[in-house]
Amino acid sequence: MKSLALSFALTTAAIALTPVAHAEMQIGNYALETPRDPGHAWIWVIRGCTPSAPACLHVQAVPQPNGQAAPYDGNAQLVNGRYTMSVDVPDGVRCVVYFLPSHDTYTWDAVTLAGSVESTFDASCGGGPGGTVTYPFQLVRW
Repeated sequence: MKSLALSFALTTAAIALTPVAHAEMQIGNYALETPRDPGHAWIWVIRGCTPSAPACLHVQAVPQPNGQAAPYDGNAQLVNGRYTMSVDVPDGVRCVVYFLPSHDTYTWDAVTLAGSVESTFDASCGGGPGGTVTYPFQLVRW
C-alpha cells in the first residue's frame, strides 16, 4: 500500500511538472523574404518585449542596403500560435521618384515562420486611389 501511494505521488508530480510545449519563436535576427519590394531586403532584429510579457516580441526592421528605406519597429503579440504586428511605414508605397505611407499588418505562424503582410494605403502612385495589397513572406533565421 505504501509503494502504491508513493507511485501515485510520483506519477502525479511527473505529470504536473512536465514542461509545456510553447509555440514561440526564438529571439535573434531573421531575413524577411517577400516579393513586396524586390529592390530591398529586410533584416528583422527580434527580442522579447519584457520578461513579464512572454507572448510579445519586439521587431526592429532594418533595411538592406541600410539607408535606402525607412526602418520601422513594433510589437508582435502571440495568439493561438500566430504572431500579429501592426506598424505605420512612412515609405510603404514605393513609387518611382517618391514614397507614400502605409499601415502594414504582419501575421505569421510561430513554428513555420510563414505569413503575410496586409498593406493599406490612402493613395497610390501617380495620384491613384488607396487600397489594400497582401504579400506573402517567410522569416529565415539569419
